[in-house]
Amino acid sequence: MGMTMTQKILAAHAGLDSVSAGQLIEANIDLTLANDITGPVAIREMEKAGFDKVFDNTKIALVMDHFAPNKDIKSAEQCLECREFSKKHNIVNFFDVGAMGIEHALLPEKGLAAPGDLIIGADSHTCTYGALGAFSTGVGSTDLAAGMATGKAWFKVPPAIKFVLKGKLQPWVSGKDVILHIIGRIGVDGALYKSMEFTGEGVQSLTMDDRFTICNMAIEAGAKNGIFPVDEKTMAYIETRVTRPVSVFEADPDAEYEQEIEIDLSALQPTVACPHLPENTKTIGELGRIEIQQSVIGSCTNGRIDDMRAAAAILKGRKVNPNVRTIIIPATQEVYLQCIEEGLTKIFIQAGAIVSTPTCGPCLGGHMGILAHGEKAVSTTNRNFVGRMGHITSEIYLASPAVAAASAVAGYICAPDALK
Repeated sequence: MGMTMTQKILAAHAGLDSVSAGQLIEANIDLTLANDITGPVAIREMEKAGFDKVFDNTKIALVMDHFAPNKDIKSAEQCLECREFSKKHNIVNFFDVGAMGIEHALLPEKGLAAPGDLIIGADSHTCTYGALGAFSTGVGSTDLAAGMATGKAWFKVPPAIKFVLKGKLQPWVSGKDVILHIIGRIGVDGALYKSMEFTGEGVQSLTMDDRFTICNMAIEAGAKNGIFPVDEKTMAYIETRVTRPVSVFEADPDAEYEQEIEIDLSALQPTVACPHLPENTKTIGELGRIEIQQSVIGSCTNGRIDDMRAAAAILKGRKVNPNVRTIIIPATQEVYLQCIEEGLTKIFIQAGAIVSTPTCGPCLGGHMGILAHGEKAVSTTNRNFVGRMGHITSEIYLASPAVAAASAVAGYICAPDALK
């Protein structure tokens, strides 16, 4: 029996000719990742275990993004711990204020993730890099500590679900709508510890930013990872970023999948995940009138330049509703600079929005946009659990940048076509 893309990458990194679903393996790691929340835990566990050096100072990334710039003394101490560890071990890929960005947008941008890589990160949305044809997945801080010290990790080889994409997206429909549709269809445990493998002629029509968004939220369906085939768009994306040789893996024609699901991209509509689970999805037409007090456009899911452009296209020449606090967060310094150079920042500010430094901020209820009792927000982030962005009585509606921008103007959740 043939192997899926994920299985081929795992086999190669385990030094095996083949692997099968359910098999336990030990594999070599190309990159480990931690942030200012998970990094200190991993550092302490590594030192507690008696390790006094890392396996490779070029294959560890530490990104200060969750509570940075620091919001309080505790967050400052956490960043200090990561900073001192990086100095001690001469960590090459340490990203602090001024150089940092939201980790899952930053690492591909910096060329640290590439096709065929095996990447683990102490953050559940590490599955983002599957957009580049890599196997990437989130792990606990203890597993990450072992990875930083030894360069190895153990895995149970996941079975796979094959998503066959057909057609092309309609205007104002994006990768966010694709993944929300899928999660609404299969549920938050519909791909539990499985690989979500995307294929079909519809893949060609998706931008890299669409693919990053889709893979980012694979974990919201319970998946071990999400992964796209490597094509011309993938290679064009990494051309000026990745300076090392890469390995391209393709699924075998006779690869075994637990399930095959067909998605007609042309039939998808702007989709919203209602409180309090990403699976609680409705199309805009089914939603009814939901008034909001805040709109957040950014995060590791939707803070890339395509997302900024989509929001700007709607906000240009318009004003946000005076009752809606509109917070726009470019995911990296490079995206921030592009927004300035393309005039997007001016559009945002003239529309009455604020533009934040790159940070995870409000996504996890950290800072830069906490919700009060009973408030409702539309957000381009990836989770809408109870209390995720503030008070436990607040509500989060997950949507695309286009919907979030249009809703900021209207004062209630709506599609861009609803604006006059």
